[in-house]
Amino acid sequence: MIRTSEQQALSDLLQSLQLQLLIAHKTQVQLHWGENNSFPAYNKLYFICEGEGWIRIGDVDYYPKPGQLFLTPAHAKVSFSTLNDRPYLKYWCHFSILAGPLDLFQWIGVPLCINIEDIDNMTHLFQELIAWHEQTTIVARLREKAVLLEIVSRFLESVPLRVLQHRTEEMNRLRVIAQYVDSRLHTSISVDQMAEAVHLHPNYFSSYFKKHFGVPPLKYVSRKRTDRAKQLLTTTSLSIKEIADQTGFKETNHFTKFFRKEASLSPTEYRAAYNHQHPLTSL
Repeated sequence: MIRTSEQQALSDLLQSLQLQLLIAHKTQVQLHWGENNSFPAYNKLYFICEGEGWIRIGDVDYYPKPGQLFLTPAHAKVSFSTLNDRPYLKYWCHFSILAGPLDLFQWIGVPLCINIEDIDNMTHLFQELIAWHEQTTIVARLREKAVLLEIVSRFLESVPLRVLQHRTEEMNRLRVIAQYVDSRLHTSISVDQMAEAVHLHPNYFSSYFKKHFGVPPLKYVSRKRTDRAKQLLTTTSLSIKEIADQTGFKETNHFTKFFRKEASLSPTEYRAAYNHQHPLTSL
């Protein structure tokens, strides 16, 4: 299981998640279906409808069955072939899902093959994915991302997650950065201070940070201040001045201008709008 600290670091990485569907189809594979020791730069998902086959990931052999969803992670060594005259009938897709500079499955390890309990629902999701992918509109691109994200989420919520051992050190560094920012939102935070916390040169740290979190360091800090302010506005009765103090602003007017820029509402308007939508939790 992913520890809470690692989960927070991974959650921050997912703020800059980039998801792209490359292709999606339903295919009856042919008897010559197969490949040896390839290293695809994208993930594959196979939802098996009928038939038999063999897939090797690294040095481990798998024999997915009808009703199972099988993941082939990006950049893994892959081989596969038919076994007999009953080759797979399957829904499938190729996609990338970047969390920071790496594919999500380069950060985490998961079981590659799972049983699908609601086969009709998963079938419908793949049919919808294929239908949207065949269209060329802007809305279709958005819809296919939404459906693909739902399929990936269904996969991940049903399996144990773990940070890959060779990524643990990197994840720990990202966790230290995130914790440093979270613990100092009530103060001023500089790039030099953040770099010093993880023993990196400030110039290198800025590019390193943006590569992993998708935004410059100070933009990340602003986003965290906004998130903290929203949380305090909606879960406490603290005054605007007190919330400004707890999110690093000495002047309430400065905080109000900052919050309006980030949230498109003033702090007072944001609190009022939330309370209107959630009357049972009004302050």
